[in-house]
Amino acid sequence: MANLGFVGLGTMGSQMVNRLMVKGHAVTGYNRTRAKAQWLIDSGMKWADSPREVARAADVTFSMVTNSAALAAIADGSDGMIAGLSAGKLLADMSTVGPDFSRSLAVRVREKGADMVDSPVSGSVITLQQGKLSVMVGGRRETFDRLKPLLEDIGPKVTYVGENGLALSMKIAVNLNLAVQMLAFSEGVLLAEKSGIARDVAVDVLTHSAIASPMIQYRGPFVLKQPDEAWFDVNMMQKDMNLALELGRKLDVPLPTTAVANEFLTSARAMGLAKKDLAVMFDVLARMSGVTA
Repeated sequence: MANLGFVGLGTMGSQMVNRLMVKGHAVTGYNRTRAKAQWLIDSGMKWADSPREVARAADVTFSMVTNSAALAAIADGSDGMIAGLSAGKLLADMSTVGPDFSRSLAVRVREKGADMVDSPVSGSVITLQQGKLSVMVGGRRETFDRLKPLLEDIGPKVTYVGENGLALSMKIAVNLNLAVQMLAFSEGVLLAEKSGIARDVAVDVLTHSAIASPMIQYRGPFVLKQPDEAWFDVNMMQKDMNLALELGRKLDVPLPTTAVANEFLTSARAMGLAKKDLAVMFDVLARMSGVTA
């Protein structure tokens, strides 16, 4: 049993904590809104009043927040995670942020005698609950070796990709495909529908065809009915698309389909659909096609 900490108990983070506790680990957690973590507290998670207290209490601290600003807010300052770190402790940040920002954070963590990896994940809440989550890790190899057994308790596929920041580059490369594939899938459904094929038939055929990636298989049906709660909303998806476009410009890699898909996300926001799952890109294209979504 390991002595763990977790900062950021959102939809994914809370499920990860639950999974770690089921595996027998002790977890101390913090979230900006305590009420959202009450079910975990009731299940045995220890509560800390600040990110600093989590890092101080744990040997290994995980963090997962929405963006770079949120990560800076929980990492820096007198109540931040870095203030609670000491020699030998580890920080595994699972947020999707810019690689350069993550590298700069790792430098400051090491100044405390601790170490840090970036360890973003690929998958959804359903993937996590099914035990199929994929974890990518960037950092020192020896730190990865220490963390791997813990990460395998979160998801079975744990891959070391290289030095700090590279796991985030890999995660951004993965995530741009979510919107690009969703747009292509939407085009196929609408082309079939306007040809006279029922939408549910088109969805069934496409999700059982050669183009049916795991993402298409579980998100494709959302064009028939959006989930009650977005798995990954438009705002979060566009944040990652902008990270991809920024990285592409820095590395001189043209990302034409990423750019086009990103404009459909902008259109979704303009239509008041920002909090819907990214599959709502279908609704945007449907309106442009003269089809009722």
